[in-house]
Amino acid sequence: MIICKTRDEISAAVAELRRQNKTLGFVPTMGALHNGHLSLVKKSMSENDCTAVSIFVNPTQFNNKHDLQTYPRTVDADVKLLEETGADIAFVPSVETMYPEGLDNVTESYDFGFIGQVMEGAARPGHFNGVGIVVHRLFDLVKPDRAYFGMKDFQQIAIIREMVRQCNINIEIIPCPIVREDDGLALSSRNTRLNEEQRRQAVQISQTLFKAVGLVGEKSVDEVKEFVISTVNSVPLLDVEYFEIVDGYSLQTIPSWNEAEWVVGCITVNVGDVRLIDNITLKK
Repeated sequence: MIICKTRDEISAAVAELRRQNKTLGFVPTMGALHNGHLSLVKKSMSENDCTAVSIFVNPTQFNNKHDLQTYPRTVDADVKLLEETGADIAFVPSVETMYPEGLDNVTESYDFGFIGQVMEGAARPGHFNGVGIVVHRLFDLVKPDRAYFGMKDFQQIAIIREMVRQCNINIEIIPCPIVREDDGLALSSRNTRLNEEQRRQAVQISQTLFKAVGLVGEKSVDEVKEFVISTVNSVPLLDVEYFEIVDGYSLQTIPSWNEAEWVVGCITVNVGDVRLIDNITLKK
Protein backbone atom coordinates (compact mmCIF):
# COMPACT_ATOMS: atom_id res chain seq x y z
CA MET A 1 0.00 0.00 0.00
CA ILE A 2 1.20 3.48 -0.91
CA ILE A 3 0.97 6.15 1.79
CA CYS A 4 0.61 9.67 0.44
CA LYS A 5 0.77 12.82 2.56
CA THR A 6 1.23 15.63 0.06
CA ARG A 7 -0.59 16.83 -3.04
CA ASP A 8 2.35 15.83 -5.22
CA GLU A 9 2.42 12.30 -3.77
CA ILE A 10 -1.29 11.62 -4.26
CA SER A 11 -1.23 13.14 -7.75
CA ALA A 12 1.72 10.95 -8.75
CA ALA A 13 0.09 7.79 -7.36
CA VAL A 14 -3.19 8.49 -9.18
CA ALA A 15 -1.37 9.38 -12.41
CA GLU A 16 0.41 6.00 -12.34
CA LEU A 17 -2.92 4.18 -11.95
CA ARG A 18 -4.36 6.12 -14.86
CA ARG A 19 -1.32 5.31 -16.96
CA GLN A 20 -2.19 1.65 -16.38
CA ASN A 21 -5.88 2.31 -17.26
CA LYS A 22 -7.00 1.13 -13.82
CA THR A 23 -10.31 2.15 -12.29
CA LEU A 24 -10.16 3.86 -8.91
CA GLY A 25 -12.62 3.75 -6.02
CA PHE A 26 -12.35 6.23 -3.17
CA VAL A 27 -13.45 6.15 0.47
CA PRO A 28 -13.14 9.53 2.24
CA THR A 29 -12.93 9.13 6.04
CA MET A 30 -12.01 11.12 9.13
CA GLY A 31 -10.13 8.14 10.53
CA ALA A 32 -10.73 6.22 13.77
CA LEU A 33 -11.63 3.43 11.38
CA HIS A 34 -14.07 0.67 12.29
CA ASN A 35 -15.83 -2.15 10.45
CA GLY A 36 -18.28 0.30 8.91
CA HIS A 37 -15.42 2.06 7.13
CA LEU A 38 -13.85 -1.24 6.20
CA SER A 39 -17.11 -2.39 4.61
CA LEU A 40 -16.87 0.64 2.29
CA VAL A 41 -13.26 -0.20 1.48
CA LYS A 42 -14.17 -3.80 0.67
CA LYS A 43 -17.10 -2.68 -1.48
CA SER A 44 -14.78 -0.38 -3.42
CA MET A 45 -12.20 -3.15 -3.80
CA SER A 46 -14.86 -5.45 -5.27
CA GLU A 47 -15.91 -2.87 -7.87
CA ASN A 48 -12.64 -1.19 -8.89
CA ASP A 49 -9.10 -2.15 -9.84
CA CYS A 50 -7.70 0.01 -7.06
CA THR A 51 -8.98 1.70 -3.91
CA ALA A 52 -7.81 4.88 -2.21
CA VAL A 53 -8.82 5.88 1.33
CA SER A 54 -8.30 9.32 2.84
CA ILE A 55 -7.86 9.96 6.56
CA PHE A 56 -8.44 13.60 7.41
CA VAL A 57 -10.28 15.24 10.29
CA ASN A 58 -11.70 18.22 8.44
CA PRO A 59 -11.82 21.37 10.59
CA THR A 60 -14.15 23.31 8.28
CA GLN A 61 -17.08 20.99 8.98
CA PHE A 62 -16.96 21.36 12.77
CA ASN A 63 -19.05 24.18 14.20
CA ASN A 64 -18.11 23.04 17.71
CA LYS A 65 -14.43 23.46 18.63
CA HIS A 66 -14.69 20.97 21.50
CA ASP A 67 -16.07 18.37 19.10
CA LEU A 68 -13.12 18.95 16.75
CA GLN A 69 -10.59 18.73 19.59
CA THR A 70 -12.06 15.52 21.02
CA TYR A 71 -12.68 13.72 17.73
CA PRO A 72 -10.72 10.44 17.97
CA ARG A 73 -7.47 10.29 16.02
CA THR A 74 -5.77 6.91 15.49
CA VAL A 75 -3.81 7.39 12.28
CA ASP A 76 -1.16 4.70 12.80
CA ALA A 77 -3.76 2.05 13.64
CA ASP A 78 -5.91 3.23 10.73
CA VAL A 79 -3.09 2.87 8.22
CA LYS A 80 -2.30 -0.61 9.52
CA LEU A 81 -5.97 -1.61 9.17
CA LEU A 82 -6.12 -0.34 5.61
CA GLU A 83 -2.98 -2.26 4.69
CA GLU A 84 -4.40 -5.44 6.22
CA THR A 85 -7.69 -4.92 4.39
CA GLY A 86 -5.97 -4.51 1.04
CA ALA A 87 -6.39 -0.85 0.15
CA ASP A 88 -3.95 0.41 -2.48
CA ILE A 89 -3.51 4.02 -1.38
CA ALA A 90 -3.84 5.75 1.99
CA PHE A 91 -4.00 9.52 1.64
CA VAL A 92 -3.18 11.17 4.99
CA PRO A 93 -2.93 14.91 4.36
CA SER A 94 -2.30 17.63 6.92
CA VAL A 95 -4.55 20.65 7.36
CA GLU A 96 -1.87 22.66 5.52
CA THR A 97 -2.02 20.24 2.59
CA MET A 98 -5.80 20.46 2.27
CA TYR A 99 -6.00 24.19 3.03
CA PRO A 100 -2.72 25.70 1.78
CA GLU A 101 -4.28 29.18 1.82
CA GLY A 102 -4.98 28.86 5.57
CA LEU A 103 -8.29 28.13 7.25
CA ASP A 104 -9.07 31.82 7.69
CA ASN A 105 -8.84 32.35 3.93
CA VAL A 106 -11.14 29.56 2.70
CA THR A 107 -13.66 31.20 0.37
CA GLU A 108 -15.73 28.37 -1.15
CA SER A 109 -19.42 28.57 -0.41
CA TYR A 110 -22.23 26.21 -1.39
CA ASP A 111 -25.96 26.69 -1.44
CA PHE A 112 -27.55 23.29 -1.01
CA GLY A 113 -31.04 24.71 -0.69
CA PHE A 114 -33.57 22.93 1.49
CA ILE A 115 -31.53 19.74 1.99
CA GLY A 116 -28.77 21.76 3.62
CA GLN A 117 -31.07 23.67 5.95
CA VAL A 118 -32.88 20.89 7.81
CA MET A 119 -31.82 18.37 10.48
CA GLU A 120 -28.01 18.42 10.60
CA GLY A 121 -27.97 21.62 8.55
CA ALA A 122 -30.12 23.40 11.12
CA ALA A 123 -28.31 21.86 14.11
CA ARG A 124 -24.79 22.49 12.84
CA PRO A 125 -24.56 25.81 10.94
CA GLY A 126 -21.80 25.70 8.32
CA HIS A 127 -21.30 21.96 8.68
CA PHE A 128 -22.42 20.98 5.21
CA ASN A 129 -20.53 23.82 3.56
CA GLY A 130 -17.39 22.39 5.17
CA VAL A 131 -18.31 18.90 3.95
CA GLY A 132 -18.80 20.21 0.42
CA ILE A 133 -15.47 22.04 0.50
CA VAL A 134 -13.36 19.13 1.68
CA VAL A 135 -15.04 16.46 -0.44
CA HIS A 136 -14.70 18.61 -3.56
CA ARG A 137 -11.01 19.19 -2.80
CA LEU A 138 -10.45 15.48 -2.17
CA PHE A 139 -12.23 14.59 -5.42
CA ASP A 140 -10.00 17.06 -7.29
CA LEU A 141 -6.88 15.43 -5.86
CA VAL A 142 -7.86 11.74 -6.02
CA LYS A 143 -9.97 11.90 -9.21
CA PRO A 144 -11.80 8.61 -8.54
CA ASP A 145 -14.32 6.86 -10.76
CA ARG A 146 -16.53 6.04 -7.78
CA ALA A 147 -16.76 7.29 -4.19
CA TYR A 148 -18.27 5.30 -1.32
CA PHE A 149 -20.22 6.69 1.64
CA GLY A 150 -22.05 5.02 4.53
CA MET A 151 -25.80 5.48 4.83
CA LYS A 152 -25.44 6.34 8.52
CA ASP A 153 -24.63 9.82 7.23
CA PHE A 154 -27.87 9.82 5.24
CA GLN A 155 -28.23 13.57 4.77
CA GLN A 156 -24.55 13.94 3.94
CA ILE A 157 -24.95 11.66 0.92
CA ALA A 158 -27.73 13.90 -0.41
CA ILE A 159 -25.45 16.91 0.11
CA ILE A 160 -22.52 15.30 -1.71
CA ARG A 161 -24.72 14.24 -4.62
CA GLU A 162 -25.99 17.82 -4.89
CA MET A 163 -22.42 19.18 -4.78
CA VAL A 164 -21.41 16.76 -7.54
CA ARG A 165 -24.42 17.87 -9.60
CA GLN A 166 -23.76 21.59 -9.08
CA CYS A 167 -20.06 21.29 -9.93
CA ASN A 168 -20.62 18.84 -12.80
CA ILE A 169 -18.15 16.31 -11.37
CA ASN A 170 -17.99 13.00 -13.19
CA ILE A 171 -17.88 10.68 -10.18
CA GLU A 172 -20.41 7.99 -9.25
CA ILE A 173 -21.57 8.28 -5.62
CA ILE A 174 -22.19 4.84 -4.08
CA PRO A 175 -24.24 4.72 -0.83
CA CYS A 176 -23.57 1.67 1.36
CA PRO A 177 -25.68 0.13 4.15
CA ILE A 178 -25.26 1.06 7.81
CA VAL A 179 -23.04 -1.41 9.67
CA ARG A 180 -24.09 -2.07 13.25
CA GLU A 181 -22.65 -3.65 16.39
CA ASP A 182 -24.09 -7.05 17.35
CA ASP A 183 -26.57 -5.29 19.67
CA GLY A 184 -27.69 -2.89 16.94
CA LEU A 185 -25.80 0.32 17.74
CA ALA A 186 -24.68 1.98 14.52
CA LEU A 187 -20.91 1.88 14.20
CA SER A 188 -19.37 5.31 14.65
CA SER A 189 -15.93 6.64 15.46
CA ARG A 190 -17.61 8.63 18.23
CA ASN A 191 -18.68 5.41 20.00
CA THR A 192 -15.15 5.14 21.39
CA ARG A 193 -15.84 8.26 23.46
CA LEU A 194 -18.74 6.63 25.32
CA ASN A 195 -18.11 5.32 28.81
CA GLU A 196 -19.39 1.88 29.77
CA GLU A 197 -22.80 3.04 31.03
CA GLN A 198 -23.32 5.45 28.13
CA ARG A 199 -22.50 2.66 25.70
CA ARG A 200 -24.96 0.34 27.43
CA GLN A 201 -27.75 2.88 27.17
CA ALA A 202 -26.91 4.12 23.65
CA VAL A 203 -28.18 0.86 22.13
CA GLN A 204 -31.70 2.09 22.93
CA ILE A 205 -31.40 4.49 19.99
CA SER A 206 -31.34 1.74 17.38
CA GLN A 207 -33.66 -0.53 19.34
CA THR A 208 -36.29 2.22 19.36
CA LEU A 209 -35.87 2.81 15.61
CA PHE A 210 -36.33 -0.92 14.97
CA LYS A 211 -39.56 -0.87 17.00
CA ALA A 212 -40.76 2.16 15.05
CA VAL A 213 -40.68 0.21 11.79
CA GLY A 214 -43.34 -2.12 13.18
CA LEU A 215 -45.62 0.83 13.95
CA VAL A 216 -45.80 2.12 10.37
CA GLY A 217 -49.36 1.86 9.09
CA GLU A 218 -50.60 1.08 12.56
CA LYS A 219 -49.91 4.57 13.90
CA SER A 220 -49.74 7.97 12.24
CA VAL A 221 -46.49 9.74 11.35
CA ASP A 222 -46.91 12.10 14.31
CA GLU A 223 -47.61 9.19 16.68
CA VAL A 224 -44.49 7.32 15.55
CA LYS A 225 -42.44 10.48 15.93
CA GLU A 226 -43.75 10.99 19.46
CA PHE A 227 -43.09 7.33 20.30
CA VAL A 228 -39.45 7.51 19.21
CA ILE A 229 -38.69 10.80 20.95
CA SER A 230 -40.40 9.90 24.22
CA THR A 231 -38.94 6.39 24.32
CA VAL A 232 -35.36 7.52 23.74
CA ASN A 233 -35.71 10.46 26.13
CA SER A 234 -36.96 8.09 28.83
CA VAL A 235 -33.47 6.54 28.94
CA PRO A 236 -31.56 8.51 31.63
CA LEU A 237 -28.40 9.41 29.71
CA LEU A 238 -29.99 9.98 26.30
CA ASP A 239 -31.31 13.31 25.02
CA VAL A 240 -32.92 13.53 21.57
CA GLU A 241 -31.73 16.58 19.63
CA TYR A 242 -34.13 15.85 16.80
CA PHE A 243 -36.06 13.01 15.18
CA GLU A 244 -37.60 13.67 11.78
CA ILE A 245 -39.59 11.43 9.46
CA VAL A 246 -38.80 12.51 5.91
CA ASP A 247 -39.15 11.71 2.24
CA GLY A 248 -35.95 9.79 1.48
CA TYR A 249 -35.44 11.65 -1.79
CA SER A 250 -36.36 15.25 -0.95
CA LEU A 251 -35.73 15.23 2.85
CA GLN A 252 -39.06 17.02 3.28
CA THR A 253 -40.97 16.03 6.40
CA ILE A 254 -44.14 14.13 5.57
CA PRO A 255 -47.59 14.49 7.17
CA SER A 256 -48.74 10.95 6.32
CA TRP A 257 -47.27 7.63 5.19
CA ASN A 258 -48.73 7.86 1.68
CA GLU A 259 -46.95 11.16 1.00
CA ALA A 260 -43.74 9.42 -0.10
CA GLU A 261 -42.62 6.10 -1.55
CA TRP A 262 -39.40 6.06 0.51
CA VAL A 263 -39.72 7.21 4.12
CA VAL A 264 -36.72 7.54 6.44
CA GLY A 265 -36.54 8.29 10.16
CA CYS A 266 -33.46 10.36 11.03
CA ILE A 267 -32.33 10.88 14.61
CA THR A 268 -29.59 12.65 16.53
CA VAL A 269 -29.10 11.90 20.20
CA ASN A 270 -26.74 13.48 22.71
CA VAL A 271 -25.18 10.96 25.07
CA GLY A 272 -23.37 13.19 27.53
CA ASP A 273 -21.17 15.30 25.25
CA VAL A 274 -21.11 12.64 22.53
CA ARG A 275 -23.42 13.27 19.60
CA LEU A 276 -24.69 10.14 17.82
CA ILE A 277 -26.70 9.98 14.60
CA ASP A 278 -28.68 7.11 13.13
CA ASN A 279 -31.48 6.53 10.66
CA ILE A 280 -33.78 3.79 9.46
CA THR A 281 -35.97 3.18 6.45
CA LEU A 282 -39.54 3.14 7.70
CA LYS A 283 -41.14 2.49 4.33
CA LYS A 284 -40.00 1.71 0.80
